[in-house]
Amino acid sequence: MAKMKIKKNDQVLVISGRDKGKRGRVIEILTKEGKALVEGVNLLKHHERPNRQRGVAGGIVSREAPIDASNLMVIHGGQPTRVGYQILQDGRKVRIARKTGEVIE
Repeated sequence: MAKMKIKKNDQVLVISGRDKGKRGRVIEILTKEGKALVEGVNLLKHHERPNRQRGVAGGIVSREAPIDASNLMVIHGGQPTRVGYQILQDGRKVRIARKTGEVIE
């Protein structure tokens, strides 16, 4: 499996699939599956049953489902870009935007 170049809290663009063109923030990374949860993307309806102990009212709830990391592109400086790695003079390995060459924080 390839290294995931997307991290939590990155702004990403969906480049293929049902939600193509949508942008969102990464909520969680699932490294073993190579997937990510993105805010407002790949929403599924889930039927919740009422539960007093958890304080759940019940009903139909929308929640994010994992989307494959290969369908996501990091947004840096307002533009979608591919991500690469570079080792700096002080020995740190950082992510860089392939489009501009800038370091992605």
